[in-house]
Amino acid sequence: MATKILNVEKLGKTYTSGSKNLTVLDDISFDIEEGDTFSIVGPSGSGKTTLLGLCAGLDQPDSGTVTLCGTEINSLNEDQRAALRNRNVGFIFQNFQLLPTLTALENVVVPLELQGVKKVGAIGTDLLEKVGLADRLHHYPSQLSGGEQQRVALARAFSNRPSILFADEPTGNLDEETGEKVIQLLFELNEEAGTTLVIVTHDLDLAKRTQRILRLKGGKIVDNQLTEAL
Repeated sequence: MATKILNVEKLGKTYTSGSKNLTVLDDISFDIEEGDTFSIVGPSGSGKTTLLGLCAGLDQPDSGTVTLCGTEINSLNEDQRAALRNRNVGFIFQNFQLLPTLTALENVVVPLELQGVKKVGAIGTDLLEKVGLADRLHHYPSQLSGGEQQRVALARAFSNRPSILFADEPTGNLDEETGEKVIQLLFELNEEAGTTLVIVTHDLDLAKRTQRILRLKGGKIVDNQLTEAL
């Protein structure tokens, strides 16, 4: 029987804007099994990125629960959630989120250093070689193209061999050709490591390459369907 790596139950999130309350997510429930590929789609403002952040423990819901890797994360404090992410979670941001004062190699090994892993240089070098950046190990983000920065972010996301990887519009700032190369790498590394993959995207062609598509509109689920990628 497959194991659920992520379970979301009746999740709700509301923000205050001036004197008004804005409901971003309303009664969201779904689960994802280990090793699955899963995409979240919907128009701008539908709550996709907010949902991804709540699933990863980057923010707290106003109602409902998130169980990640067997741990109900709502009851954890910030340090405990950070420790859980460091052990089990990879994250790829649309704007890369690389540390500008660190080289490509140094950016990749940060999660490993936080875990106290030894010989991180060899691990980081191997990951950067896999994403085609063997000759960019000691370059800083400002010396890299957008596609190269996203590949560094991809290597960093897989550095701790995460159980689950969240990707927020991973090709949103890339041209079509570069974006396709990044997506191919994402699925290749995902398959090799057995990592569960959760992608927020506007790209329906990309979404159809995952096993399941969750559609949001106005903060509500309007569809949760299997795809032909199975």
